[in-house]
Amino acid sequence: MAKFHFGRLILAGVLTTALAFVALDIHPAAAQAACESECTTGPTPTPTYSPSPSPSPSPIPSPSPSPNPYPSPSPTPTGADSSGNSIGGLANQRFNQMITNRVLGTVLLGVNEQVNCSDCISAFGSAGSFSAGIHGRKELTNNLSLLAGIAYTQYNEGGYKITSAPIGAFALRYDFTDWGSSRPFFDVGTILTPWEKARYTRSYDTSLGPVSVTSSTNASNYAVYGRAGWISRVSPRDEVAASIEVWQLWQRVSGYSDSAVAFNPFDASIATGTDRTNLVKIGGQWTHLFAGNIETNINGGWVQSFASHSGIVATVTGNGTVVPTMGNQGWFEYGGRLGFRVQKGWIVDLFANGTLGPQPVGNTIHGGVGLRINY
Repeated sequence: MAKFHFGRLILAGVLTTALAFVALDIHPAAAQAACESECTTGPTPTPTYSPSPSPSPSPIPSPSPSPNPYPSPSPTPTGADSSGNSIGGLANQRFNQMITNRVLGTVLLGVNEQVNCSDCISAFGSAGSFSAGIHGRKELTNNLSLLAGIAYTQYNEGGYKITSAPIGAFALRYDFTDWGSSRPFFDVGTILTPWEKARYTRSYDTSLGPVSVTSSTNASNYAVYGRAGWISRVSPRDEVAASIEVWQLWQRVSGYSDSAVAFNPFDASIATGTDRTNLVKIGGQWTHLFAGNIETNINGGWVQSFASHSGIVATVTGNGTVVPTMGNQGWFEYGGRLGFRVQKGWIVDLFANGTLGPQPVGNTIHGGVGLRINY
């Protein structure tokens, strides 16, 4: 029994071993078959990927920018210095105004007529600066004569314009007729313009462009003078004279501020003030009668101003208070008349007066026509 069992154990061990080898032989074959069906002997090439073209995006309109609730401030203009300097231009305009008013007033005092003549009256009108009026002379005694006249004028020059300006003038002349054909004479007189409308233009430059402001106000002019001269009747047809004159002029201008304009960053306010100047004139004249019926007169002289003063006190934005100076100046004044005796005692006159010199007086001319009646 023991042997039988031992043999059976040996047989069982042999069978177990045989089955193990069979199982080992079958498993590698199956694994190889599986590998051959799923694997290749070399590396598998990676397929190339060609992406399909992406569609171009439709253009999207840019939205309009919304307004900035905090806009950038406009650039600050410069030009305060130029605005301050323009006040000097106003002073020049007002100086020219005083001189022009005086030149027009001397026509009323017979500046284009001979020193000694009979009583007369003349109605006249002039252009260049519009003027219309009457003037004349009246012998009060053998030595003393009254010269007087009144006119309505308007004129403009260098940025200013004067309208509605009545001018009155009168003077007394003392002529030493009892001294003979060569003798001294003296005048004292005044020119008055108590009221006139004035417009002044102030111009200056800024970084954003030029500015020009024209403002309106009222003004008045006054002048007094004295004259000393020597007259000589060199022939029955000729009279010559030389003289020296001293004048004092005042001009009162009411205060005003710049008128409203679209752009005036450096505005100005002008206070009421009085301009003043003094003048000395050295001159002469010659009157001649041609052919018994044509009268001619030429006159002229050098004028020098002194002790001039501008009444402008301006408050200018960016500058504060500006007070311009008014310098002294010299210029030449001229005049002339051509008279036609149309009949006894009736003369038609053509005349002109003006100035020659640097600014602010400049070169001016005022011409006109008049009808003079001697009596």
